[in-house]
Amino acid sequence: MKTIALTLAATLGFAGAAFADPLEGNWRTPADDNGNSGIVNVAPCGAALCGTLTQAFDGNGAAMQSANIGRQIIFDTTPSGGGEYRGQVWSPDRDKTYNSRLQLNGNTLSVSGCVLGICRDGGTWTRN
Repeated sequence: MKTIALTLAATLGFAGAAFADPLEGNWRTPADDNGNSGIVNVAPCGAALCGTLTQAFDGNGAAMQSANIGRQIIFDTTPSGGGEYRGQVWSPDRDKTYNSRLQLNGNTLSVSGCVLGICRDGGTWTRN
């Protein structure tokens, strides 16, 4: 009986992994206005996806301390179809939150967004 229960638990665990959203995982951001970049971990949060800054790097690529580590960079993000996602992205270098469009294409993520009619290209993030 224990064997059946363990097999069922393992099967359900693998099935859950098969349903993971393609956006989930770690993404390396391009350099911001200050030359800094980071790793953002995207995971489910409620009915949407959120991305939390887990590591920060200076302009030379060296790990650095940042008060923004642990802060949500992506939030309220949901799939729109065709690899497109809509939600909010907070830009640490400008301290602004943008209504954003994220376009997933394999291991790259094109990020753009607008706030108060001012739009910005957030660059291309790469799966890490």
